[in-house]
Amino acid sequence: MRDLFIKKVVFYSAIISFLLIACTKEKTDYEAERGNTVAENTEFKEVTSLISSGYSIRIEALGGVLYRGYNDIRVIINKQQNNEPVAVSSVKLLPVQTNVQGMKIVCPHQSEMDYTLDGRYFSGYSVFTDESSAAANWSLEIDFTIGGQTFTATQHVTVKPQVNKNRNLTTFTGKDGEQYLIALIAPWKPTVSENKLVAGIYKLDAAQLSYTTVNGYTLQLDPRMPEPSMGNHSSPNNKDLVQQADGLYHGVVNYTMTGNWTLNFILVNQNGRVIAGTEVPKDFTPGVEGRKSELYIDILF
Repeated sequence: MRDLFIKKVVFYSAIISFLLIACTKEKTDYEAERGNTVAENTEFKEVTSLISSGYSIRIEALGGVLYRGYNDIRVIINKQQNNEPVAVSSVKLLPVQTNVQGMKIVCPHQSEMDYTLDGRYFSGYSVFTDESSAAANWSLEIDFTIGGQTFTATQHVTVKPQVNKNRNLTTFTGKDGEQYLIALIAPWKPTVSENKLVAGIYKLDAAQLSYTTVNGYTLQLDPRMPEPSMGNHSSPNNKDLVQQADGLYHGVVNYTMTGNWTLNFILVNQNGRVIAGTEVPKDFTPGVEGRKSELYIDILF
């Protein structure tokens, strides 16, 4: 009888230990994340360069690195022989991911790059959906037109894991069955204040294996501090994100202190239908990790 009792105690203790470990794995390690902030990159540096059709092509990004998520990109084209500027009338950018089976998918991007007044470079952006890996690689296809003639060049690039949580992205299936992607663009480095919040919203065209910009939606915003000691509190003066002339979605997020924040979203289409996301409880619950919307992005500063 005594042996049976001991066996039961050991059995139930093992179950309790397993459940505790399982529950712990689901929780965010806020302590480990504190202080893990990233300095803002403000200088464009070379990512890679190539020679094609007698022209030198230089690709630049902030800090000289491409990351998973949103990236500003510049392209500079000069003559190969003397590296002097050349009159380029247009530049088109196409970022392509190729997996080991040879399947190609085009990530969200600005196709027609903007011409600068001084003519020194063309600017655009790309939202890389994944970092480079053994299973898939990235390349940039560049079409450029000089004197009415169009040339094409392709260069493999390395995309690194995102180190700045303020540039996180999320992918999800909407209630309409479509595949969506939301990528944070700004601010790169938030401040304790009302910050302009900018995001790109895109939909996957399964037939074309490419993303298109979502138009006319609203991204409702409810920022919270989900850390147990913060009670999942929110902040005043936030503004939902709506699309502007640049095709991106702009709003305001008010960070009242530094730390871990969750941007809880509800995505609503132009007809008022909820595509994704749920409301977050309004109650203040110190000591309990905050509940999140079904659609959210975590940030840290």
